[in-house]
Amino acid sequence: MPNDGLQIEPIAGALGAEVSDVDLRSLDTELVGQIRAAFVDHQVLVFRDQELTPDDQVAFGRHFGELDTHPFVEMNDEHPEVLDIVTEPEDRVGANFGGGWHTDLTFMTEPDLGSILYAIEVPPAGGDTLFASQLAAYDSLSDTMKSMLDGLVATHSPDRQYGMAGQSKTSKAMVTKDGVDASSETEHPVVRTHPESGRKGLYVNPAFTEKIRGMRRDESAALLSFLYEKGSHEAFTCRVKWQPGTLTMWDNRSVQHFALHDYAGHRRHMRRITVKGDRPV
Repeated sequence: MPNDGLQIEPIAGALGAEVSDVDLRSLDTELVGQIRAAFVDHQVLVFRDQELTPDDQVAFGRHFGELDTHPFVEMNDEHPEVLDIVTEPEDRVGANFGGGWHTDLTFMTEPDLGSILYAIEVPPAGGDTLFASQLAAYDSLSDTMKSMLDGLVATHSPDRQYGMAGQSKTSKAMVTKDGVDASSETEHPVVRTHPESGRKGLYVNPAFTEKIRGMRRDESAALLSFLYEKGSHEAFTCRVKWQPGTLTMWDNRSVQHFALHDYAGHRRHMRRITVKGDRPV
């Protein structure tokens, strides 16, 4: 594949673009800069027909920062930065890793900047991933609502997913090697300012957000329910259909995602790495 410059084609109005005619195994500084700029602009980038080993994927991810590990999921034995996400044919529908709208690791003090997911084995149909722009969701709000949300702080916790009664089948349900306890809590602003674009976006999600500080439980639940619905509105989404060799990267600072499990009886194998981020402001 030639690397003469990026060919970018948007896939939806709010976010997402396919990038063609690029080999991710051989990038120069100029192309990395173009990908980074497109990443901030489109929030989700899709690269087709890549032939990547785990080492290739890790090398690509390191162009964007230091790589992270997951505190509650076992990583690949040979490649500690790599997470193999496998759904087996007999797995219960809805029990897949990444099912449900969420933003990765918002229970961490410094959540990941972004994720880079590579398809190895996909079902004959189904298994798409949905993405939603939290920048577009925030932009759609009234000035009055924006004024109310700015300055609010929400509590995030891994407990519902990775605690003793967690919903994730990968849960270790223990304090991990990184010292993250499943019952721990951290706080982030309800509205996050993107550190590169300067745009504001919603920063709450139904997987990890527990409550809004300073509100009664019913008040918090009502406001969060509204924000969750707004954050996943169809007008703010795009959909990625996977093929073997497809690599998709998304901006965890401005995007929620949802891995569909509509392929019961089939196997799906994806390989994920994540890039470390900074504290939301």
